[in-house]
Amino acid sequence: MDTSQILMIFFGGLLPLTAFAYYLGRRRAVAFTTHGTRMHSLPGQYGTVVAVWVALPALALASVAAVAGLAGVEVPAAPFVFVACLLVAAGGLGLGLRTVHPRMRARTAIDRMMYFLLLGASLISILTTFGIVISILFESLKFFSMVSVWEFVTGTTWSPVAHYRAGQVTAESQFGAVPLFAGTFMITLIAMAVAVPIGLFSAIYMSEYASFKVRSTAKPMLEILAGIPTVVYGFFAAITVSPLVVSVADSLGLDASATNALAPGLVMGIMIIPFISSLSDDVINSIPNSLREGSYALGATKSETIKKVLLPAAFPGIMAATLLGVSRALGETMIVVMAAGQRANLSANPLEDMTTVTVRIVSALTGDQAFDSPETLSAFGLGLALFVVTLVLNLVSIIVIRRFRQSYE
Repeated sequence: MDTSQILMIFFGGLLPLTAFAYYLGRRRAVAFTTHGTRMHSLPGQYGTVVAVWVALPALALASVAAVAGLAGVEVPAAPFVFVACLLVAAGGLGLGLRTVHPRMRARTAIDRMMYFLLLGASLISILTTFGIVISILFESLKFFSMVSVWEFVTGTTWSPVAHYRAGQVTAESQFGAVPLFAGTFMITLIAMAVAVPIGLFSAIYMSEYASFKVRSTAKPMLEILAGIPTVVYGFFAAITVSPLVVSVADSLGLDASATNALAPGLVMGIMIIPFISSLSDDVINSIPNSLREGSYALGATKSETIKKVLLPAAFPGIMAATLLGVSRALGETMIVVMAAGQRANLSANPLEDMTTVTVRIVSALTGDQAFDSPETLSAFGLGLALFVVTLVLNLVSIIVIRRFRQSYE
């Protein structure tokens, strides 16, 4: 019996049992009511409490067994565990039915359950973040025990694979991350230079100038860009935009590489436009009309109202949208691989080929080196550095947003 069959049997038995428990709990509460007893809560709420008595212990036991198995603790075979879970669910049915009585505050119990459910969802998000940080941190410590942190932070050459000839090493691996971060920031800067003005101006037009018909048509079409797969953007950058950049550069007497940083930056900016535009549009629309009307009453024109009233009021939301776009650009991989190449090149010329941190992470983890080699572990060092950079950007943005946030009534 494979895992899918076991899970099907488990949930196939638990779900009907839970539904049956709800029915019995509700029926028991209705029976009290028909005999003239005044109940504290509605019958359906008592049924919900009984259903929780059935489902929660069974799921908890199954989760504990799964975690124990992953931790290496010897547990019984899966069919026995699931049979035990169903027996626990049946026991929970009996206990749950016994709790249904007129003095039971089922409504209060459900509110308490919802509180713990929402708290658990919040803790899952927080614990997932901690798990990601810890997993990256431990592997990064292994890498930095082999490679100097100073060399990693200040080195200008990234050559992680040693070259061998006749059994002897001819070139040592070098792990200077400066070219990778320079390429990442270069492409991100180009992308934001495209996305922020176009996205913000589009948001201003749709919220302040466009008619309802134009807005209802243009906004969904603009947001379609967010649903296009990044590999399609990569094709567009490599086949259309990059040759166009080379042609324009040649016409201006400039030397441009076939794989350059400008092409993926432009295409990435197009990809990020919907994030900036949609969020900024929502923020601008949420500003109270009283601010607009007060500005018009003082004799300001529409453009002056937008510049001196709406944009300052919407600045925290626009800043948050911009940060989302920056994070999206920092993590992009496929467009860079297909249009900018994979050479770690330290240059300020966007017409040359470059690569980014995420591209090198993928290359390190998909190579044929041993997992405990510095060449592979370098991916975790880069991931930790990129995490720190993103965290710093988030902290700076939070400080800026809090500084400029204002309350409008």
